[in-house]
Amino acid sequence: MTKRVLLLATKDTIAYSRRPGHEAIASGADLLKTIPADLLTADVTVEDVLAEPSWDMSPATMLTLARRARAAILDDSFDGVVIIHGTDTLEDTAFLIDLQAGPAALHGGIVLTGAMRHLDDLSTDGPRNLASAITAAADPALAGVGVVACLNDELHAARWVAKVDATSVTAFSSAPHPPVGRVIGTGVEMLAPPPPRPPEPRGEPESDVALIKTYPGIDPVLLTAVVDAGARGIVLEGTGMFNVPVSLLAAISDLTEWDVPVVIASRCRTRDIDLAELPLGSGLAAKVGAIGARSLAPGKARSALMVALGPNGGVKAARDWFQRL
Repeated sequence: MTKRVLLLATKDTIAYSRRPGHEAIASGADLLKTIPADLLTADVTVEDVLAEPSWDMSPATMLTLARRARAAILDDSFDGVVIIHGTDTLEDTAFLIDLQAGPAALHGGIVLTGAMRHLDDLSTDGPRNLASAITAAADPALAGVGVVACLNDELHAARWVAKVDATSVTAFSSAPHPPVGRVIGTGVEMLAPPPPRPPEPRGEPESDVALIKTYPGIDPVLLTAVVDAGARGIVLEGTGMFNVPVSLLAAISDLTEWDVPVVIASRCRTRDIDLAELPLGSGLAAKVGAIGARSLAPGKARSALMVALGPNGGVKAARDWFQRL
């Protein structure tokens, strides 16, 4: 039986033609036509989604994609979903969708793809990436794996994937983890176990979460300022093993008492360890109430905190959520 795949097209680089006099933006149906019919491995239904450029993608649009992908599998009986997305924030959207997928991830593949080269560039990578993403979404091997990014025939788990090069078609990596799989011909070969599935989400995520990069001499007023502006949670991008300047500790303590969770991620790759388990020097922030992001990159820690806060969550809900991630 032919598999059914829903294609959600948000345009961006994969759809842009930029030659002078030939500027255009291809629809999802137009992009589908770039794939030879004999290379299509599924019956594809296309829905164009009005979206901002990837570098300016709003949480509202990300959540719209998450809801549609989940409903497509659970309510509309699609075997898989492919989302065309710009590459700048593809990893952020992929992880937020993964956190929201719930049981949909157990029943079908949800695959994000895009392109580093424009549609009319020499050796454009878009058509190949799209064909491979459709093949992956239709393959039963992805059921239970969770959301993946498919670029350059590699399948990267949403939790691990990162854009590491702004110019190359080999722009995405899961390092230090391997890709979970790859597309070969008309099927998927799994290469490594996927990360564990996240907890079931609790209602709609909270979109107003701030991400602040720390630096020597940072003024703690930055933390209270974003809360005064409406943020219900903060992720701090620290250094090393979740280190932040001592000058921020009093503000972290105050925010925790006000039931505003402060999560600390690192700009480095880290072990999957609880902040409270670190030695006193590195674990000072835990003593005043901070929550560790474990091995999540700062941007993904922000997505996780958005989901953890839900409709009415606070410090306790966020702490419990990150302990179960």
